Amino acid sequence: MMDTVAVNGEVRRLEELRLQDFLQSFFFGAGFFETFLVTGGMPMFLGRHLARLRSSLEAHEGCVRAPPEDVLTVGAVRQSLQRCLEADASLGPSFSGVGKLVAGDGRLLLSFRALPAPQEHTVLDEREEHCYRRGDPTLRHKSVSYLRQYAHFGRGVVFANEAGELCEAPNGNLFFLLDDAVVTPPLEAPCLPGIIRSVLLEEGRLGDMPVVERSVGREQLESVRGCVLTNSVSLALAVPRLLGRELPGSHVLAEHARAVVREYARREE
Repeated sequence: MMDTVAVNGEVRRLEELRLQDFLQSFFFGAGFFETFLVTGGMPMFLGRHLARLRSSLEAHEGCVRAPPEDVLTVGAVRQSLQRCLEADASLGPSFSGVGKLVAGDGRLLLSFRALPAPQEHTVLDEREEHCYRRGDPTLRHKSVSYLRQYAHFGRGVVFANEAGELCEAPNGNLFFLLDDAVVTPPLEAPCLPGIIRSVLLEEGRLGDMPVVERSVGREQLESVRGCVLTNSVSLALAVPRLLGRELPGSHVLAEHARAVVREYARREE
């Protein structure tokens, strides 16, 4: 994490933050976060991230103290981001990296980190069937109580529910090239309503294939011809091997997905 942050729009140094200002978030996980790409000083899909953040805060109004409404607007966060970049020479106005918003304890914390190493694909060879239950509403929110996902980072895991339906990966949503469509599991699977997921569903097509929400059971794995993992930092990663099966269609599918996402981002900016 970079040394410069902002709290409710005020530029601060990381070492100046006080634990007592974030007690509910720290001790009880009573907060939510959003991670987004910053390119040349411009945050990607900021409006969508803030809408999801507000939705999570509203759904947990009785137990998470939301920041003031005026700091949760696109304009306020853009101004806060620009002030941070201008205040820190190691960031600079043309910074490209990762931004993170954490909302809880009546505060909105904005922080930054460097981009991860470039990556165009990932392998998912392990299935975890003991963490997710179909219909669990908590997994539709990006809570700072993130141990379930964090503990599986880097292990190439796919989460499945008790019915054996595939749900998501620890770091993103999944899209499967299956029969006559590109299929992503429904939110009830459960999975996070990812920002890139929403863009691809709105587009409705990848190449000549429709994009749809549909359950994907373990018995359908033999029919999967391609797979893509999506998140707001990597955008779309090819999954050339899924649970022991080689998927030759993954790279082309990921290229189509990245093109759609970049075009949407260009229009929304």
